[in-house]
Amino acid sequence: MVMKVAEQEIDIRDLEKNSHAVEHSRKVPARLLSIDVFRAVTMLFMIFVNDVDGVKNIPEWIKHVGADDDGLGFADTIFPAFLFIVGLSLPFALNKRINNGDSFYSIATYILTRSIALLVMGFLHVNLENYNSTAILPRAVWEIFITIGFFLIWLDYPKEIKKAKRSFLQATGILVLVIMAFLYKGGEATAPVGLRPYWWGILGIIGWSYLVCAAIYFLSNGKLWVQIGFLTIFFVINILAHTGVLNFSFPAIDDASSASLTMAGVVISLLYTRLIAERKEKLLWMLFAIAGIVMVIFGLVIRPYAEGISKIHSTTAWISICIGISILVFELIIYLVDIKGKHNWFKGIRPAGTSTLTVYLIPYLLYSIIHLIGFHYPTFFSQGVGGIIRSFLIAFFVIWIAGLLEKRRVRLRI
Repeated sequence: MVMKVAEQEIDIRDLEKNSHAVEHSRKVPARLLSIDVFRAVTMLFMIFVNDVDGVKNIPEWIKHVGADDDGLGFADTIFPAFLFIVGLSLPFALNKRINNGDSFYSIATYILTRSIALLVMGFLHVNLENYNSTAILPRAVWEIFITIGFFLIWLDYPKEIKKAKRSFLQATGILVLVIMAFLYKGGEATAPVGLRPYWWGILGIIGWSYLVCAAIYFLSNGKLWVQIGFLTIFFVINILAHTGVLNFSFPAIDDASSASLTMAGVVISLLYTRLIAERKEKLLWMLFAIAGIVMVIFGLVIRPYAEGISKIHSTTAWISICIGISILVFELIIYLVDIKGKHNWFKGIRPAGTSTLTVYLIPYLLYSIIHLIGFHYPTFFSQGVGGIIRSFLIAFFVIWIAGLLEKRRVRLRI
């Protein structure tokens, strides 16, 4: 069996020598192509569902289910899949730094700064939702400036760039964000307010979840049983929160829904590494299939007792079903990419898996420009099948732009 890792092939016997179990040896592959492909596919659909949400006369199953409705739309499965992928990637990223000899302080700083970056971006994005029309800058202009600030601060600068130039550009980005924070006005037109933590936004939720799960993984030395233990704890917290036993949320993890999704990815990642290293491929296929199906069934069983299925309310049924779906999809991608080597099938969306944050932020620039120039889609592309086609075209266009930027070494990295 040959497993595809990054841009090279590694025979499983070589991997076995280096990675019998995560807690015994951290010499695991630096990157799995299957995870990059899973991330790319998820990002493609994330852009698609965000755009198609404004399209009229399309099947309801494509969109998010209403906040107070008991159900699951296709769009409701995308963000949890991304949180799951964050967990899948986490052991590989941290193990790489550990194997490179990075100090405890260096790795802890890396985890913290990465989380803070996501929290800052998420916080500012959330305030876009409450932007006041009486502010000095139009919303679209403010949105463009904060996005430029993000790029200047967190750009993956080439190693050959002079440190002074890099520091200047990053300082400029920070200054841009500070000015935008000062100019911001939100709330009602009659009672404008400054920046507020209404919620943490998509990136902020990822930031908190990553911080909690990365800290647990790092401090526990990557022991599989510890990750499984905390996954169980997070699930119990969520169940208690949605059955009325707990009437408060925990700092950073809230009702533990996001942490559950991310930690599930960590557990699956460690299981994958261990089973492949021990050459137990048949057990891997069986275990992942059973785990995925059991999680879906558990979600359906607990549905009537814990506030139904709801992404907005992050119920246990929603978490469990989405984890189950993510495991099964990941298993399929492992087969296609790591085993059969069909990664070229996904070549067109590859930048979405390697320049993910760039892909996520480009729509903020794109939609702002569309708004400023007053562009409106023709009727055909505003509803029905035409609108669905438009949303897919937008998603592919964004990924194509990210690919062009990546070739010119312009991408964000945190």
